[in-house]
Amino acid sequence: MASNPASPSSMEFYRDNTNLKWIILIASLFISVGTIWFTNILVNQLKERERNQVKLFAKALEYTTNDTENEILFITEEIIYKNNSIPTILVDEKSNITFYRNIDIDSSWSKERKDDVLNNELEEMKKVYPPIDILLKDPNSQEVFAVQKVYYKNSFLLSELIIFPYVETSILAIFFFVAYLAFNYSKTSEQNRVWVGLAKETAHQIGTPLSSLMAWVEVLRDDPDLRNKGFVDELDKDIRKLRIVTERFSSIGSTPILKKENIFQLVNNVVGYLQPRLSSKVKIEVYTLSENISVNVHAPLFEWVLENLCKNAVDAMENSGTIAIKILRGSDSKVLIDISDTGKGIPKKIVQSVFKPGFTTKKRGWGLGLALAKRIIEMYHGGKIFVKSSDENQGTTFRIELNSA
Repeated sequence: MASNPASPSSMEFYRDNTNLKWIILIASLFISVGTIWFTNILVNQLKERERNQVKLFAKALEYTTNDTENEILFITEEIIYKNNSIPTILVDEKSNITFYRNIDIDSSWSKERKDDVLNNELEEMKKVYPPIDILLKDPNSQEVFAVQKVYYKNSFLLSELIIFPYVETSILAIFFFVAYLAFNYSKTSEQNRVWVGLAKETAHQIGTPLSSLMAWVEVLRDDPDLRNKGFVDELDKDIRKLRIVTERFSSIGSTPILKKENIFQLVNNVVGYLQPRLSSKVKIEVYTLSENISVNVHAPLFEWVLENLCKNAVDAMENSGTIAIKILRGSDSKVLIDISDTGKGIPKKIVQSVFKPGFTTKKRGWGLGLALAKRIIEMYHGGKIFVKSSDENQGTTFRIELNSA
C-alpha cells in the first residue's frame, strides 16, 4: 500500500505556521527593546560621567584663572589637557571663544575658516547641553567680576553608543527577515513536494481502474441490448474525463506547455461537462462580448481550475442557485474571467486565508483545491486569481486574470 504523502499533521503544521511567525516577531521585538533599554542605561551613565568631567574641567579652568601660584601647572597638565575625548569650548563674558579642546580643526586653515567651524560647533553645543559656569573672582575681595561658560557635546564614543542599539536592531531585523524568508522558502518547498507527491500518487492510483473501465466499456459496446441506449456513450464521456483528470495530476510538478486556446470554448467545455452532473436547481450561465478571445494556457489544468471554482460555488449555494461566468477583455492585454455564485458568501475575516494550503470550511476536505488553483494560475500561467468580492448571504466572485495570446 502506498504511503499517504500529505499527512493531516503536515497540513495542520502549514495551517498553524502563522503562530511561528508571531513567535519570531515577538522574540525580535523583545531583543530589540531589551537592547535599546540596556544601552540607554549605559548612555545615561556615560552622559552623567562626561558632564562631571566637564565640571571638573571647568573648575580646573576657574582655579587656574583665579590662582597665580605655581601649583596650577599640575592642574593644567593633568586635568585640562588630559581631556582628549570630550569636545569643549570656553567663551568669555562677551561670548567670545577663548579656548577649545577636541575640535577637529586643521592648523593650515585660515582664521576665518577656523572661526566659522568653531562658531558652528558652539551653536550645536548650545542645543545639546546647558553650559557650565566659570566664576572669575577678585583675588583679594573674592568678588565675582565676570562669568565665563564652558560648552560641550557628547564624545565620539558616547555618540557611537547612542546609535549602537539602532544599528544592532537593524542587524537583528535583517537577520530575522532572512530567517523568515528561509522559513517560507523551506515551507514552500515542502508544500511543493507534498502537492507533487499527492498528485503523482493520485494519477498512479487512477490509472489501474481507468484501464479496466476502458476495457469494460468496449465489452458493453458490443452488447446489442445496450449499444443504442446511451449508457455506453455516457460512460465513455466519464472515462475521457478521468483520463483528463489523470493528465492534470501528472502535470503537477512539471512545467506545462502553454498553447493558444479559445477561452470561450474552454469555459463551455467545462460547463457542458458539469451542467448535466449537477442538481437541476443549479444553473451555469456564460457571458462574453466576444467569442474569439484567445489566451495561452494548458487546457487540462485551466479547466481543472474552472471546475474547482464551480464545484466550490455549488457547495456554497447548497445545490441551488446560479453560477455566472463572465469573460472580459481587460487593460494591458489582460483577459478577465469572473466566476460568481449566489451562495452564502465568505466572511471578511477569512477571505485572505481561502488560498492557504489546508484551509477549508468543509467538514471533509484537505483544503488543497484553491491552493492548487492559485498555483496553477500564478505559477504555471503567470496570471492572478483572487476574491474580487464577497458578501455574506449574497454570493462570492472569484476573478482570474490571464495574459491574452
